[in-house]
Order: sequence, then C-alpha cells, then structure tokens
Amino acid sequence: MRTRLTLEIASNSLASALAAQAGGADRIELFDNLAEGGTTPSFATIAIARERLSIPLFVLVRPRPGDFHYDALETELMLRDIAQCRALGCDGVVIGALDVQGGVDVALCRELMQAAGPLQVTFHRAFDAARDLPAALEQVIGLGCQRVLTSGGQVSAEAGAEVLAGLVTQAKGRISVMAGAGLGPANIAAIARRTGCTELHASAKGLRRSVMQFQNPALRGLDPDWSQTATATVAALRQALDGAR
Repeated sequence: MRTRLTLEIASNSLASALAAQAGGADRIELFDNLAEGGTTPSFATIAIARERLSIPLFVLVRPRPGDFHYDALETELMLRDIAQCRALGCDGVVIGALDVQGGVDVALCRELMQAAGPLQVTFHRAFDAARDLPAALEQVIGLGCQRVLTSGGQVSAEAGAEVLAGLVTQAKGRISVMAGAGLGPANIAAIARRTGCTELHASAKGLRRSVMQFQNPALRGLDPDWSQTATATVAALRQALDGAR
C-alpha cells in the first residue's frame, strides 16, 4: 500500500490553522503576513495554536519580508523566535538564509539548526531564490534539515514540476522535497504524481468579507477584507490526494 501523502497547510493566522485542522490537514505551517511571503507570527498566535491543535505545528521563522540575507540583528531575532517555539512545545520550525552570492548561508543556518535542537526543521522557499538548486539541495541536506519546501525555482510547483522531479531523484530519500506554490484541489494530485513528492504544501486560502456596516470611504488603501484558510478547500485537497494513491 502506498504511503499516505502528507498535506501541509500554510496558515496565516490562528483561525486559518484551526480551519486547516478541521479540513483534514496533516501539519500546519504557521506564519503572518501572507501577502509579503510570510513572517514570524506573534507569541500569542503560536501559544494558542499549540494549545488548540492536535496535529504537528511548524512555525515560520522569518524576521521580515524581502530577500533572505540576514544581518546580526535579524539573526538574533530568529534565534530568540526559535527558542520561543521550543519553549511553547512546537513540533518544528521553518528556516532559511542565503549568502549574497545566492548560495545557502551554511554558517547562519547551522546556528539556527543548533538553536532548534530536537525540533524538526524545514528549509523554506529561500531555496527557490538560490543560484544553483542542485547545489543548494546538497547544502540543505548537509545541514540536517528534514525537508525543503520548493516550487522548483519557478512561480508555481506546476511550472517547476520537472525540476521538482529531478530534486526528488537527487535527494534519494535523504530529505523530503515538499512541493508548494499554486497547489489547489484541481492540480495537487497530478503534481504529486509528476514529481514524486510525498509531501504537498498549500494555503487553501479564501476571501473573508468584512461585516463592518460602516467603512470610511477616505481610507481607500485600507482593505477591510482578508485571506483565511477555507476548511472546505482543505477537505477538497485531502480528498484529491487520497485519490492519487
């Protein structure tokens, strides 16, 4: 019997994480600021998520949007956030850093890995911004990460499917290559089959409409609506993956 395919849901809030669990997610990646690619969520968000989730909780450790090259102050922030995640009982952290030439910043990532201790570690999509993906994969494997989240260096996992398949072949089981970006119920099973990835990552986001009856028309740049994981979409993703076995 084929191993169950793992569905990780990228959750941009506590409400999203709970919705993902209700829909059948296997694991949560918790973060804030979805529109900017994700940053570390608040202490309270992590703490309450850990209290209320019964599935594994991984937390994104990223101090700001933008590139993935970090200075000493940002490194200190990441180390403190990792320590917080350990103290709160999280199952894993999601990290990543590059040097100015586009290679993995091995020295910094080793420091982050050491701080993570017994927690599992996912190397995030900083990987997709690397200059040489096969070389970066070997560096990430050398660090001891359990998985790498990637779209194959393309805008979506569908566009990067051939590269993803090559990375899975290169990995030879030394690390899990987790496909992410642009996955939905209509394509997630096909991507799993084409790439050989056994872990898939999706946001399953939907638009939540504000219930405010008054909205100041002068604040045109302040959108009252927001994105949140939709339980029904997660359930559809889970069903699609189960059908792919």
